[in-house]
Amino acid sequence: MRIHRAPELQRFLDATRDAIAGQGPRLGPAAPVADRIFAALGNAAPQAGHPAGSRLPACVHLAKALAAARAASPRVARVADAFAVIAPALPWTRASNAEIAGSDFADNHANAIIVGPSGLEPRDDVRVGVSLMGPGLQYPDHHHPPEEIYLALSQGAWRQADGPWHEPGPGGVVFNPPDVVHAMRSADDPLLAIWCLWPPEAPSA
Repeated sequence: MRIHRAPELQRFLDATRDAIAGQGPRLGPAAPVADRIFAALGNAAPQAGHPAGSRLPACVHLAKALAAARAASPRVARVADAFAVIAPALPWTRASNAEIAGSDFADNHANAIIVGPSGLEPRDDVRVGVSLMGPGLQYPDHHHPPEEIYLALSQGAWRQADGPWHEPGPGGVVFNPPDVVHAMRSADDPLLAIWCLWPPEAPSA
């Protein structure tokens, strides 16, 4: 039996794959990870998910972040347009450490799983999601076993361990090796980024 994926989700995944691949040699060690992720996504999961779409206070920043993405480049605009179609169906949640980071962070940050447990396409071999942060926030240091690729859709900065902060810019890619401590922060504008994990995320040791 041939499995069919919802066309709006397929457009988003295609746009994300092309935007990441568009980095070319700059992908470095992220390239084989991206290849594995999108090879797995070449086959749809047996069943589509039907999460109850939800919003959090942080979602008020989404429109501005998408506008910035659409102004960046055609590749990034394609991802933004495709994401805007699926965004209303996503179950937005706070990070597990949101309250520890303070009420300002808790009310101005949101995550959503797009592909993976509780996502639009439930599966356990790969995970794709999104993070949104309002201006002037820092996501706390954290780490996890899976390799991770971020596709930045707006301005923002990333840091690994004790290294310097760096700004990939809209369309830029950040690669986190397994268990590296990392964080991200927004400046004067909201930060919006797509992330891909391989394999599925597991609890940190």
